[in-house]
Amino acid sequence: MSQIPELSICIVTLNAEPYLRNCLESIKRHSGNLKYEIIVVDNGSTDNTIEMLGENYPDVILLRNKENLGFAKPNNQAIERSSSDRYILLLNPDTIVYEASLQNLIEFAEKHSEAGIVGPKVLNGDGTFQKHCKRGEGRPWEIFAYFLGLAKVFPHVKFFSGYLQSYLDEDLVHEVPAISGCCMLIRRQTLAAIGGLDEDLFAYQEDTEYCVRARKAGWKVFYMPQALITHFGGKGGSRVQPYKAIYKWHHSYYIYYKKHLAQDYFFLFNWGFYLVMLLKLCLTLFVNLFRKEKHAGPNRK
Repeated sequence: MSQIPELSICIVTLNAEPYLRNCLESIKRHSGNLKYEIIVVDNGSTDNTIEMLGENYPDVILLRNKENLGFAKPNNQAIERSSSDRYILLLNPDTIVYEASLQNLIEFAEKHSEAGIVGPKVLNGDGTFQKHCKRGEGRPWEIFAYFLGLAKVFPHVKFFSGYLQSYLDEDLVHEVPAISGCCMLIRRQTLAAIGGLDEDLFAYQEDTEYCVRARKAGWKVFYMPQALITHFGGKGGSRVQPYKAIYKWHHSYYIYYKKHLAQDYFFLFNWGFYLVMLLKLCLTLFVNLFRKEKHAGPNRK
């Protein structure tokens, strides 16, 4: 593009060719008059991704890694290559963008100068609401309440449902602690202030960590349901290497916890919490031996 784009769309992919194709088509179909560029970082795909991009999307900027470098580092590669001086969009390859959603995200950010990060309402492949698109900081009580099922029993009680923020109306705009990295609009000024994603986090937790860092720097994070996407979940890398993904999910949470949350708790509590995390990792690896569809972290539905 000859003009500086309003939006730089950054997509990291690994062996997700059919999903990536549908994602790119949805952007093309629903971008309207938006001036944008797309930067795809391929993490060593062995499917038809590279050929598909070359044949059908010559305008896409393609960066190729020889191996799977996770999520944070490749997104930083794309961000470094991006040219928009206004907004960056991190977008998963297994997403579908709907009419005017990109424009609505940008318009909301334009009207709210305090908004450093904005995320849309996210649907699962079956059309149900993907609850993880707005969430808390992942503090111990939030995690315990979620995994013990208390959040499901009391979804509208803030004390129990802080992790998924389910006490908030999914059809209303809310300021939230964090949003999902499957579709994350970031103001260029926010990037300039706090830098890129934390590359110590190979994959997972990097979205929450980034939102926490932005909020600590004085920016606000918003969930904005007037923008809508579908996210199929785990089709751009994590289920290609499921056991590696399970380990990285838990390891990333450990790094995130030590960086942002551990200082708020007594050291003996932290040691106990680390032990619980280790036990959960072992249990998750064991359970996934018997799952037909293996995945890291919590179920997105």
